[in-house]
Amino acid sequence: MKNKKVLILIIIAIIAIISILGYSIIKKVNKENRKYEIEEISEYKYFVVREDGKYGIIDTKGSKIIDTKYQDVKIPNPEKAVFICYEEETTKVLNERNEEIFTEYKDIEPLRLKNISTDLVYEKSILKYSEDGKYGIIDFNGKRITKAIYEEIDTLQYKEGELLVKEKGKYGIINIKGTVLVKAKYDKIESDKFYEVESGYQKSGYIVGQRTEEGYRYGYVNLDGKEIIESKYNDLYRILNIDSEEIYIICAENGKYGLIKNKEIVIENLYQALEYSETSNTIVAYKGIKRGVIAINGKNIIPCEYKQIDIIGENIYATDDDENVKIFNSKGERIELDKEESIVNVKDTNYKIHIKTTNGKTNYGIYINDKKVTKEEYTYIQYLFDNYFIACDLNGKIGIINENEKIIIPFNYNSIQKIDKTKMLQATNNALKTTEIYSHDMNKICELKNGTVEIKNGYIKLYNAEEIKYITEDEKEVRNMDIFKQNNIFTQKIGEKWGFVDKENKVIVEAQYENATELNKYGFAGIMRDNKWGVINSDGQVVVEPVYELNDNEPIFIGEYYQVVYGNGEIYYTK
Repeated sequence: MKNKKVLILIIIAIIAIISILGYSIIKKVNKENRKYEIEEISEYKYFVVREDGKYGIIDTKGSKIIDTKYQDVKIPNPEKAVFICYEEETTKVLNERNEEIFTEYKDIEPLRLKNISTDLVYEKSILKYSEDGKYGIIDFNGKRITKAIYEEIDTLQYKEGELLVKEKGKYGIINIKGTVLVKAKYDKIESDKFYEVESGYQKSGYIVGQRTEEGYRYGYVNLDGKEIIESKYNDLYRILNIDSEEIYIICAENGKYGLIKNKEIVIENLYQALEYSETSNTIVAYKGIKRGVIAINGKNIIPCEYKQIDIIGENIYATDDDENVKIFNSKGERIELDKEESIVNVKDTNYKIHIKTTNGKTNYGIYINDKKVTKEEYTYIQYLFDNYFIACDLNGKIGIINENEKIIIPFNYNSIQKIDKTKMLQATNNALKTTEIYSHDMNKICELKNGTVEIKNGYIKLYNAEEIKYITEDEKEVRNMDIFKQNNIFTQKIGEKWGFVDKENKVIVEAQYENATELNKYGFAGIMRDNKWGVINSDGQVVVEPVYELNDNEPIFIGEYYQVVYGNGEIYYTK
């Protein structure tokens, strides 16, 4: 009998262990299923073409592979031969051999992205289909990902790879693998719009809403699909300037605002409004007609007894009913500072920029560890990088100084700005009509009269009507041959005309054109004569004589077709 009891206990223990292990495995599997990858497009292979109001498909050589006979054609993924063709009341999917595919599904549609900054405007790995009035999704091989169980399927704003679905009258979220991310139990769902440079909107959570007799009530669901704030608030939004590890939500209940960190109430719902200040990492609170300041951890640091609160940098200026101004730091500590003076801390440095207004004139100064290091007067100073600052002198001219106030770039310019995604600078002198490019160590790379700067993939282009200069990412001026290494012919200007030469500088196309573009990656270049554009191929042979009147400084051609961009971001080619 004793042995039997021991055996029963062992069996119970084994069942418990199996249950725990099973739960852990299921939990791990579910977590993995929530992950999805956005398909990357490395090479466009197919393009929509338009002729006489009808649409078809061409390839990278400009050869037509689907005749232009359809009312519309969509290419959800330009690397894959899956073309959605619309003709009167019918829709069909064709491949590159003009064969109809996915015939076992009805009403196949691409899913258009919303608020995604890309020329690829559709989900690149899935399509929507219908069956008996409901919808499901398939992949580009025709494999069914979900059954047709949804009343609606649409993309979710800002979040590529996630879909808004409606099931039994309620909305939820699934990913492109068909995994449920948010259960379908809400009347409204939207992204909280949180954004990071590295990951985009992938770490944004979900604001969810339920319809009530008094209107919508909102709550919050995190990335794990857990509702951490119940749907009871009449207004709710996320503070977007705080990192993704901590979720701060400002929400209103019965017209009064409070603050929730993750799922804990930090500030009770007692205020007419709450406004977050990124520079001081504090909350300006409105209580009746009075204002105060609350730390992000919920601690009241300036009482709600002021008629106005202004935050400049980390300093807080509190104005009372008698127009007296008290100045506080971001901890709520009183500091002695002229009310016409403000301090801006430069993030991740020991620099501070002081701004002081006297008799209507504003002066800027640089401080290091609270000690002023500038002696001259400046009407503007902005931190640049390293130990460099953009400054404007009393004559309204702009230059670069370092932390010791040494002039690095003379005050000769009307504007100086950092070129996006680089440490190079673009400086403009209006009097001389020049644009100059400087390296990160403040050496001039090149200049050009009436120059325009364009940021390209892997290089910077500085050009005017007569000349083009190329600057690499490692800040060197190079020839077009060094930039377009895959090409076999290159533009060359002789006198007032443009032609093409090969890598040995041998003339391939005589200099006879008013303008010309480099060969694009499809092997075609534009040539201009009498303000009309034509096309040549990589052998220098004319594909189309200059006949196209295009309002474009650098048109893109494939074969005899030129590129047109719709207002909605879609692209087609025509002639």
